[in-house]
Amino acid sequence: MTRIILFNKPFDVLSQFTDKGTEGTTRRTLSEFIDVPGVYPAGRLDRDSEGLMVLTNNGKLQAKISNPKFRSPKSYLAQVEGHPTDDQLEQLRKGVVLKDGPTRPAQVEQIMPPALWDRDPPVRYRKTVPDAWLRLTITEGRNRQVRRMTAHVDLPCLRLVRWSVGEWSLDGIAPGTWRDA
Repeated sequence: MTRIILFNKPFDVLSQFTDKGTEGTTRRTLSEFIDVPGVYPAGRLDRDSEGLMVLTNNGKLQAKISNPKFRSPKSYLAQVEGHPTDDQLEQLRKGVVLKDGPTRPAQVEQIMPPALWDRDPPVRYRKTVPDAWLRLTITEGRNRQVRRMTAHVDLPCLRLVRWSVGEWSLDGIAPGTWRDA
């Protein structure tokens, strides 16, 4: 029977169950939060990013979620440095060219600051540098893709929260907790 777990990964947690290669490390992993045998992450989420991770015991589903050829939409809330211009947003909507090639177009809109949990440690606040929030949806999932895309258009990412993967979202899942889908 297929099991699907939706987990709200906190900041500074590795998206794997062990931290091999760094003997005696104090880096946090999924095993601190999820004690369910036989489930594995469908894709990764960087240590400095937060939000939805989908875990499953179904290898085919895992591949479908994480393989870019299936174009599974992933939505993110990104706090960026600066005030986005129409031109910057349009560049993201058309797709940008990164070192590893062009990205697919993203759905992007500027949003009001979302009602999120506090991050520990908090994002560094600077009075002289404005920030804004974007909602972006991509259908790829390259390494640090959203951060690299926003940086490419001169909007460095300060905080990144993956809100949804396909049909699943973070609604009602507190940081560090999970539920079955």
